[in-house]
Amino acid sequence: MKRLNRKRWPALLGLGAMLTSQGAASVAFAQPGTPITPITHVVVLIGENHTFDNLYATYNGPQKVSNLLSRGIINANGTPGPNAALATQNQVDTPLPSTYFISVPAGKKTPYSVLPPPNTSYAPGAVTSLAEIDANPTGVTPPFDNSVTFQDLEEIEPNIPTSRLFLLRTGQTGLPNYSTDTRVPNATSLPNTVFQWTSSTLPYDAYIGDQVHRLFHMWQQSDCNVAKATPGNPSGCQNDLYSYVGVARDDGSGSNSMGFINMQNGDAPYLRQLSQLYTISDNYHQGIMGGTAVNHQMLGTADDVYWTTFDGLTVPPANIANPNPSSSTSDKYVGDGDWANCSDTTQPGIQPIVSYLATLPYHPSPNCAAGTYYMVNNMSPGYLPNGTIDSASIDAGTKVPPSPLRTIGDELNENNISWAYYGGGYNAAVAVANGSTDPLTQMIGSYYCDICNFESYASSIMGDPTQMAAHIQDAQNWFTAVANGTLPAVSFVKPDAFTDGHPASSKTDLFEALANKMITALTAANMLSNTVLFITVDEGGGSWDSGYIQPLDFFGDGPRIPLIAVSQYTKGGHVSHAYADHASILKFIERNWALPPLTARSRDNLPNPVADSSNPYVPTNSPAISDLFDMFTFPS
Repeated sequence: MKRLNRKRWPALLGLGAMLTSQGAASVAFAQPGTPITPITHVVVLIGENHTFDNLYATYNGPQKVSNLLSRGIINANGTPGPNAALATQNQVDTPLPSTYFISVPAGKKTPYSVLPPPNTSYAPGAVTSLAEIDANPTGVTPPFDNSVTFQDLEEIEPNIPTSRLFLLRTGQTGLPNYSTDTRVPNATSLPNTVFQWTSSTLPYDAYIGDQVHRLFHMWQQSDCNVAKATPGNPSGCQNDLYSYVGVARDDGSGSNSMGFINMQNGDAPYLRQLSQLYTISDNYHQGIMGGTAVNHQMLGTADDVYWTTFDGLTVPPANIANPNPSSSTSDKYVGDGDWANCSDTTQPGIQPIVSYLATLPYHPSPNCAAGTYYMVNNMSPGYLPNGTIDSASIDAGTKVPPSPLRTIGDELNENNISWAYYGGGYNAAVAVANGSTDPLTQMIGSYYCDICNFESYASSIMGDPTQMAAHIQDAQNWFTAVANGTLPAVSFVKPDAFTDGHPASSKTDLFEALANKMITALTAANMLSNTVLFITVDEGGGSWDSGYIQPLDFFGDGPRIPLIAVSQYTKGGHVSHAYADHASILKFIERNWALPPLTARSRDNLPNPVADSSNPYVPTNSPAISDLFDMFTFPS
């Protein structure tokens, strides 16, 4: 029986006026489940780990864009610009506070004389052979040598054009892991500001090091203090502790967070081309401070998943975060755990964030349910890809119990709107969960991103074999559905780790190849007249960004990330400045099909931003996020 949502009627009564005022097709009344625009298919492609400035630092399209170049932080050739000091990074003077901090007084910070050297953390140093795959299928990475045949490459990665499979053979660092990345010119004497990754010694087609991007670390890196607020930056986030916090965690971060690529030198050519043909946002944000799992939750639930009683355990038995400094001289955390009860300000790390939110003029609620432990870092779902529950890991507190949290899939089901989540490597992951010992299958299955699939946490989907079969698919099936004319109304496409663009385990040119194949498929099927393809990433991966951050609750927002809207109804080269985050995609889906917000507490309840003409990036009605309709021009 369809669930009656008591919020539906108030939402719909004002819909006609709302649509008229914001440029969509004007309607007097919208029937839930019926598109109010010509868009009948929404496709969301989610890559990995780049901030807006990290990719778009030197982008110079036909309309104004806020980036490192326009702000004078760099010059077009990537060298430091007249305002390079805006990206200055600091160390925190010792002795450190005894408890977690998210802001540091000016007198307790010292600028680096030069940046800590960038590091090769997690990036592959050499090519992988077929023998290495056979010996350790879940512990190897691309690129692959010639013993891995072209036919093997086609099996490993069916979702990019065959003409681009050679990219799986290139890009190794040639350096030891966790070592100084000497491919970067002057790696040990970089000026204290942002720097260009790419050069004659470090080409665009290369793997680069990763860096820390976890919730408590990112709040600390942001160094937010309302006493530092300005009209252009009313949250007072200084973003000046990125290198320091990364180095303190001792995971090889170095100054990796301060690097960027250069589109004017030919880097990311396909993303640049799409940006000039369609519409981008230079004010779209990762929804949660932190990493992959939590930000995919925001994409699918406009919320964060939490611990649900399992095997009699009402709270997580272990793995609770304690971000207090481990000593007066080391900011490495006492307990870098993955669960936090943000309703309890006596627990480590909670009070500084909650107190800071209270100082903001719009007083955002922490939005933390009483006694609830939320996932704050990467944790796998308790469901294995085949639907089996991994009880032992849940009982140990290292996986998430089956969740009742309402997802966009639940809402679409209730309104008879077709949908699917397409994950790269999903079929292989299911085969492995079912006992496959084939090395190639095991490797491909290990590159399926279970923490990216927000539906894989949901008991309403993973607990029902019929729902699983109908809605959880391999990414290959997306191309089949497009070709067969059976693409669902809403589809989320998550690449496997080979092609998701992650700096350490993938490359942006592989992600571009996937995006190209998807757009080619939509074009061949004559679907661009009724489809929007949103291209984004899950989060910034710990990279620095110069954009404004609007704190919405305990969980974020986080830094800006890229968003491209590929559609017949988006303008070539247009740049949207309206403040948005991952929940904005859900707002777009809900508005397009006249649906209410997911729950009473989900972020899709927030209003659209109203901005002063002198500063289009900062909402005057915070907290607020866009529904992305301003990126489109629909017929009247």
